Amino acid sequence: MSACHCVLCDDPGDLDRRTLATIEKVQEHGLQVVMIPHDEHGPGWAFTIGLWHNYRSPELAMFGLDIHDMRTCLNTLGEKVVAGLALEAEQEWRDIIDQHPVALKAVDHHWYRAFFGTAIGFYRRPPFPFLQVVWPDRDGSFPWRSDGDDRYRGHQPHLWLRPDEHPPGVWTQDL
Repeated sequence: MSACHCVLCDDPGDLDRRTLATIEKVQEHGLQVVMIPHDEHGPGWAFTIGLWHNYRSPELAMFGLDIHDMRTCLNTLGEKVVAGLALEAEQEWRDIIDQHPVALKAVDHHWYRAFFGTAIGFYRRPPFPFLQVVWPDRDGSFPWRSDGDDRYRGHQPHLWLRPDEHPPGVWTQDL
């Protein structure tokens, strides 16, 4: 298992206020959920910091829903990690969003700088593992399935793909 080089394990000394707040949350709760609200450029997202440091479990990221709902989902999955359950790519969980399934997909590390800057600041040395928590459309189809509702395809990126393989759109506009 890869070593942790986070600011708690290898203290660099002078830390900014935001990093100190992250450290406090990670030490107190085992993880912090960072929330980025939607704006005129696109949907919001949320991700965890601390699961890798405390439990050697991949960090989690979720996109395209209300940020408070995503925080609840990520905290629910984080509680499973704290309880000793292993979260791995290609798993489905049914008890996270009102009995709708979510799927876990391994995030390609080429996306980290675009979406997980706070986590990079905490861990200092990517790649550390991330899983994307992917939600289905109203009929239960995930974005990679051909029968999925096109209205929902752009609400969450396909971070399991390399950026150069991702369909163009809001998630690739700043790459």
